[in-house]
Amino acid sequence: MTDITIPEDILAALDLADASWRPHLLRGLEAVARANPGYLPALAIDNYLPTEGRLFAAFAQPLQRVRYVLVGEGPYPRAESATGVCFMDGAVGALWSDSGLSKPVNRATSLRNFMKMLLVADGQLQAEATGGEAMAPVAANALTNGSIRTLAELQANLTAEGFLLLNASLVFRSHVKPVVDARAWLPFLQVVLAVLAEQAAAPTLVLWGKIAEELRKLPETGRFAQAVAEHPYNLTFIANQTMQDLFGPMQLLRRR
Repeated sequence: MTDITIPEDILAALDLADASWRPHLLRGLEAVARANPGYLPALAIDNYLPTEGRLFAAFAQPLQRVRYVLVGEGPYPRAESATGVCFMDGAVGALWSDSGLSKPVNRATSLRNFMKMLLVADGQLQAEATGGEAMAPVAANALTNGSIRTLAELQANLTAEGFLLLNASLVFRSHVKPVVDARAWLPFLQVVLAVLAEQAAAPTLVLWGKIAEELRKLPETGRFAQAVAEHPYNLTFIANQTMQDLFGPMQLLRRR
């Protein structure tokens, strides 16, 4: 068998993963290299997001704490936004403005619709009325009712609930279709799912969008409870009852 060599820059990105994950992520990279030997070397010399070695930043969540695996499509297509953590937009600080959600949240379409879905699930909004007029009093109340105020707090709440926030493609490249990169990372995610399936309590798999749903073709996914929805960049996501039932009891918008 030909020796497998993983590019040093990609190996270095493992430093941001929790130690419990690193041997498994290395096996995942080796699986990618076996399936497509040219992929990782080409990626290492290409321009891709996320930058700053954050390729495996989602795996800062220790393996033994994972209760949910949320899989989106791919990183945000902006360097300041792509953090290596699914839909956590690095350009977003404050969640609220005087008139509703903050401008950076509204720019991050998936995050905006996720926030609105949480507000509907919490009874603060009606699914048929989530525009500016309805959002203004919600934002005003958020300053006094114990709501979180920053995206960092939302991420912390998700982490505390045991979420592993992944994307079907770990990278975004402007000249490559997301589905192509997602296909290349499929062997990596297969290893990740196999490891999670062996845990004492297998986590719930939450799949957002058609690219994420491609994971259902893997035999490993049959071992997980699943909650599937359209991608949050679709407005219909706001009223998705499956997502409201899953996330509503967590009260992710409440400070802890």
